[in-house]
Amino acid sequence: MVNQQSGLARDVRQSKTFASLSEQAALGLLITADVIRRFFEGVFEGVSLTSQQYNVLRILRGAGADGLPTLEIANRMIEKRPGITRMIDRLETKGLVRRVRGSDDRRCVYCFITPDGARLIARLDEPLRRAQHEVLAMVSEKQQRKLIELLDSIRAGHDARMSG
Repeated sequence: MVNQQSGLARDVRQSKTFASLSEQAALGLLITADVIRRFFEGVFEGVSLTSQQYNVLRILRGAGADGLPTLEIANRMIEKRPGITRMIDRLETKGLVRRVRGSDDRRCVYCFITPDGARLIARLDEPLRRAQHEVLAMVSEKQQRKLIELLDSIRAGHDARMSG
């Protein structure tokens, strides 16, 4: 049994103990990820973007003039969700992304950030840097390094399971 007096138990208003430390840790990760996601969405609200749309623009900015195929964008997304084509449709409608069919393989669609898209996310660079600092301001640098190490271990363990 896990200590009932944890901050997580209070946050979710749970009166019974968690069944295991793993349950408490997994739930804590999910709730914390949601808190952080909502925090960052505040930065995107002012420019009518979702965090997923921002992520697509960030990926395309990094790809530069070569652009990227739609499926490669999906593979690089922070949140792996279906519907990348619809998301790019919305960004294209807003004039932030353009698409070009591949000349060798007409099934392959390359996506590029437009100048308007690049200007928009450039405007978000500083507010996002501040938000990234603020969202973890209550955690020391040493604790942040440990957190990064722990999160890397979790992802590596799951990657190994999926590939093996």
